[in-house]
Amino acid sequence: MLTDLPNVLTISRIVAIPIVVVFAAWGTPQTDAAACVLFILAGITDYFDGKLARSRHQLSDFGRMFDSIADKLLVGACLMVLAGFARLPYLSLWPAIVILCREILVSGMREYLAERRASLPVTRLAKWKTGFQMTAIGFLLAGDGTGMLLGMPWLHVALIGSVLLWIAAALTLITGWDYLTTGLRHVDL
Repeated sequence: MLTDLPNVLTISRIVAIPIVVVFAAWGTPQTDAAACVLFILAGITDYFDGKLARSRHQLSDFGRMFDSIADKLLVGACLMVLAGFARLPYLSLWPAIVILCREILVSGMREYLAERRASLPVTRLAKWKTGFQMTAIGFLLAGDGTGMLLGMPWLHVALIGSVLLWIAAALTLITGWDYLTTGLRHVDL
């Protein structure tokens, strides 16, 4: 049911996306900080929606489908706004491209495998990848202006975000390869 708390959390993540994007596009230290905080809150809903659904026995087809979609929309929109406004420093556009390509690949494979009654379960390493990815995007949304806003001009927030995004991209390649080889076992060549 759409009004179950886990589904409400998933929907709230989707609703937050345009607000995060507008704040990030505005590009002041205050709106960057607001984009970061809202992104963090959206990331927290990602953790709790599945946990609550399992503990409350409120698993639903809607939740299974839209949880993954909400994650991909949030990550994709944030990476695109960061790229579009040239806010991916230290060659971070490349890991962003790797991350987006992997998300499209895995989504396509999951759709194909669902038709064949096979699944592509999330691995523990993929959860680590998501953690690094979400943390990196949060730092990149905050940007160096947030360090200035907090009275810490020496804090290179964008550098931290870029390093974490490169780590996420490395994990993305590893987990993407794992998913690809697992998925290809179900394909008639």
